[in-house]
Amino acid sequence: MKIQVLAQRTGLTPPAIRFYEKEGLLDARHVRREENNYRDYYEVAVDHLLMMKKVQAVGFTLAELKEVIQAYEVNDLPLSKKIELLSQKMQEIERKKDELEQVQTHLARMLANKMALLDSAEKES
Repeated sequence: MKIQVLAQRTGLTPPAIRFYEKEGLLDARHVRREENNYRDYYEVAVDHLLMMKKVQAVGFTLAELKEVIQAYEVNDLPLSKKIELLSQKMQEIERKKDELEQVQTHLARMLANKMALLDSAEKES
């Protein structure tokens, strides 16, 4: 299948698909080059890209994604490792949430101070 069809079926853009290929996340099992140098993607590329989207959606970086995919493909990712990776991601998300809540609290204080200044300026006018 051509890249436009693959993009439609996966919800990814053609540049994103090319990027994954360049990064080695799509290989000869997923795509072949025709004589005119056009890419022809195999059906397996759809499932592979959808799986990659799911892994990224839960917060894995590109480097982590490569590690997970390589282990997944050789069926070398034991359940304990999957649990560990998911737990680590959940902890990371909690840390990020805490940081964002702190920033939001700080911004709310700043906004309240500015609003108070505006109110006092309007009352003096």
